[in-house]
Amino acid sequence: MSVFSHPEFAQHEQLNFFCDEKSGLKAIVAVHNTNRGPALGGCRMWNYRSDEEALRDVLRLSKGMTYKSALANIDLGGGKSVIIGDPRQHKGDALLEAMGRCLESMGDRYIAAEDSGTSVADLKVMSRHTNNVAGITERIGIDGKPCNGDPSPATAYGTFVGLQAAVKHKLGQQDLRGLRVAIQGIGNVGFRLAQHLAAAGAELFVTDIHQEQVARAVSELGAIEVGAEQILSLDVDVLAPCALGAVLNDDSIPNIKAKVIAGAANNQLAAPEHDAMLRQHGILYAPDYAINAGGIIDIFYERIGHDHLKVLAHIESITDTLDEIFRRADQQDRPTGEVANELAEERFMAPETVNA
Repeated sequence: MSVFSHPEFAQHEQLNFFCDEKSGLKAIVAVHNTNRGPALGGCRMWNYRSDEEALRDVLRLSKGMTYKSALANIDLGGGKSVIIGDPRQHKGDALLEAMGRCLESMGDRYIAAEDSGTSVADLKVMSRHTNNVAGITERIGIDGKPCNGDPSPATAYGTFVGLQAAVKHKLGQQDLRGLRVAIQGIGNVGFRLAQHLAAAGAELFVTDIHQEQVARAVSELGAIEVGAEQILSLDVDVLAPCALGAVLNDDSIPNIKAKVIAGAANNQLAAPEHDAMLRQHGILYAPDYAINAGGIIDIFYERIGHDHLKVLAHIESITDTLDEIFRRADQQDRPTGEVANELAEERFMAPETVNA
């Protein structure tokens, strides 16, 4: 299949394929749009089942980052990178250094941050050969405590306040005590989201491909373990996808009992039509790139001058964005994802009219 006729190709500006035989690196970097600034997006390492799956993922994710930055009102474009391989078996300094050299060869068009399968430590290894990495600078976090640059706490907090906004809009309640929330994926972001929800008094149901992460949520937060095949169809108030994408599809949506979907995973919709399908089933969907923008907001301020109080205020403005999306969707009887796309496109298609 030609890249230009790929169903996920959305006028991407640049697509790079990298291979380093010595280290075993096989990677793809996609730059979707740089109208608002250099493309920024996570570097994901995943054991993809095929090269086609990896290509589809990087194309979808990079486009999503363009929309995320625009909707968050920050001067960055959208890009993403994927490394093909099992991060628990195949990752090492040689591979990460090779990735750093690849990033450097692209100039300043793409900046990598951590993502599924990579960490702050991994990005620091890449930085031995490039400055085009972000989220590795030690600073004061949004909680006022020192942090190592990991954007996960900011992503989780943004998702939490966005979930609150969605619950208020759909269920008419501000207090989360007793709220039943199913979290699919309890990694860096999912666990932190669970912490916020537990502190607010929510009842948690969790699953993850890594059993030790589920065990931690059960022991530390009082969460209830659920099988992966059950999590999407539980009788709960809120479903929070926090793992990989495409979980909202023809098969899953008819079985979803939650009235709100608000999670941190990227590209939760398997296809655009699933946005309308959720609305038809009476489910309020908080568009993923709107609700999970806390991390990129945090990294943006790392680049322009970090003030944790300004970062916190900017992240909390995610609720204003979601409120506008929900309001427009109700007034126009349109799916929330469609409305969010429209808002984002207004901003990145005409960047000179929008201030960060």
